[in-house]
Amino acid sequence: MNLIQRIPGRAYLLLGVTIFGAANAVTRQLTELGAENLIDGRNPISFCNLLFVGNIWAFLIFLLLYYQELNFERIKQISRKDWLALTSVALLAGALGPALFFSALERTTVNNVILISRIEPPLVLALSIFLLNERVNRWVIIGAIVSFIGVGLTVFLPDPNREMMNMAGFQIGIGEFMVAMGAVSAAVATIISKVSLRNISLGFFNLYRNFLSTIIFFIIVVSLFGFSHFMDVFSPFVWQWMLLYSAVIVVGGQFCWFSGLKKSSTSEISLANSFAPLAGVLASYLILGEVPTTAQYLGGSVIILGIILNQIGSSKVQSQFNQSAAEGDRTVGYKGV
Repeated sequence: MNLIQRIPGRAYLLLGVTIFGAANAVTRQLTELGAENLIDGRNPISFCNLLFVGNIWAFLIFLLLYYQELNFERIKQISRKDWLALTSVALLAGALGPALFFSALERTTVNNVILISRIEPPLVLALSIFLLNERVNRWVIIGAIVSFIGVGLTVFLPDPNREMMNMAGFQIGIGEFMVAMGAVSAAVATIISKVSLRNISLGFFNLYRNFLSTIIFFIIVVSLFGFSHFMDVFSPFVWQWMLLYSAVIVVGGQFCWFSGLKKSSTSEISLANSFAPLAGVLASYLILGEVPTTAQYLGGSVIILGIILNQIGSSKVQSQFNQSAAEGDRTVGYKGV
């Protein structure tokens, strides 16, 4: 225990970001593992089964960690406005966003999902400025614009392997569009959290988000595809792999991230978060052998430049980025489930 307490906060943060960064590659690897172990010709680890069972395991694990926060008296004090905000965040960040990310992984590369999802921080910044009147310096704004351009290069540079669609005169990959919409969903959820959920405990926030998002996702899938879509959801093969996934990606990542938040400065938190795309691209190469394309190299390089500019701005005005552990969790982005 003393050894664990002596581990510096930045080490926890980097490990947490690395685990979260590997989530997309691990997700793709699990679906490929399911394709090698078919049940009557069906992949038992489909993206729907993966998200549904993963959310259930995550909820059960969070319940073990946060059951003390299920206090009836405290729950009664939550206002109707906060319940509405909690439900909105569960829908946007717990069900819609992950469903779009998982669907995108079926249609595009893991690297594209990782790089295009970086549209979320600039969107959060823009919404914070226009809706919450937050003040930021020019370096942060320039960094966000540069990162946005990098995402644009990743999306619009031609790639013959993409499944394309026409949108407002532009050709864009279907998977890439889904990632962008998932990032928009997550960004809106982050703003709602900032405005309405500061007084909601972190444990109850995670429990409610996981519980409601699982129900919402199940209802949507059954409405669209019928109960047969979850035909293999009770396969032991699915549950044992998703238990490992949830324990490592969700709980392990959360534990490292929260431990780091408690022991780190705001600049260290911001810097660690900046390594997320690099961790994700490296994980996709090591786990899947996915080599970045020319568009991904160009777009990724510009995104990294934007992150560097953002770090310069963050270091100049650290007070603008003060956040609690709960706010840090609600703004870290996509975490695999």
